[in-house]
Amino acid sequence: MKPAPFDYLRAMTTQDALDALAQNGEDARVLAGGQSLMAVLNMRLAQPRMLVDISRTDELNAVRIDNEAGRLIVGAAATQGSVEWRASLRDEVPLLAMAFPHISHFQIRNRGTVCGSIAHADPSAELPLVLAALGGDVTLRSKKKRRVLKAEEFFQGMLMTAREPDELVEAVRFPLKKPGERYGFTEFSARHGDFAMVACAAVLTSDSIRLAVGGVADRPVVETWPRLHGEELRSALNDLSWKLGAQDDAHISATYRRHLVRQLGWRVIEEAK
Repeated sequence: MKPAPFDYLRAMTTQDALDALAQNGEDARVLAGGQSLMAVLNMRLAQPRMLVDISRTDELNAVRIDNEAGRLIVGAAATQGSVEWRASLRDEVPLLAMAFPHISHFQIRNRGTVCGSIAHADPSAELPLVLAALGGDVTLRSKKKRRVLKAEEFFQGMLMTAREPDELVEAVRFPLKKPGERYGFTEFSARHGDFAMVACAAVLTSDSIRLAVGGVADRPVVETWPRLHGEELRSALNDLSWKLGAQDDAHISATYRRHLVRQLGWRVIEEAK
C-alpha cells in the first residue's frame, strides 16, 4: 500500500516549519527521521495534506548540554545515533546510554530521531520510557508561543500526546546524572529489535526507588517507593503489576505480562544497586 497524495515542504529553518504548521494545522504532519511516520502513511492510518520535512533544518539538528538547567537537550532533527554515539553520553545520561542498544537496529537509529520517537508516543518504545523514568520534559513550539511539558503531562495515551496541531516538538530534555543516582534498564521482546512486550527502567538514590514500566499500560507508568528490600519490594512489584491493567493480546497473555513486570522490575532494581 502507498500513501495518499500529499504536498511536501522541505523546511530549511524552524520558522518555515512553524509557518507551515500554523497554516495547515491538523492537515500537516512533521517528517524528521520517518521511521514511524512512513509506515503509518503507507498503511494510510494517517492521510495528511502536507508533509513538513525538518530533517535538513540545521538549527533543529543539535545535541547540547545545558548546565544551568542540568539537561541534555536533543533537537527535533537530531538522530538517535547522534545521541547514542556521544562519547560522553554514559557520564551524562547513563540510563539513556543503557536503553539505546535495545532500540530496533543501528540502521533505524542512524535515521530515526529522538524527538520523533517521543512524539509518536508508542507505549512500548524505549525513549518515552527513559524520559518518563528520569522526569524529563518536552519543548513544544508554535508560531505564537513556546511551552515546556513534563513527560507525565505530555504522554496522554497510546500514540496520543498533548501536542497541539500547530506545534512542533522542538526539543526533548533529559536530566543529567545526579550524584548518588544509579540506573538499570532491561526489556523482554520476542527477538532483538522488536518492540518490547515489557520494559523496565530504574533510578535509585540512597533513599528511593523510581521504577518506570513500558509496554503494559497505554503510556509509560512511573512508581516511586522508599528503598524497599526483600518481600516488601516483591509485594510492591506485585501490586504494580496488577495496577498497570495488563491485557491479553496476540503476542502475550496478561498473566505473563504481570509476571514480567515482577521479574524485570526486580532485575533492574538489583542491577541499579
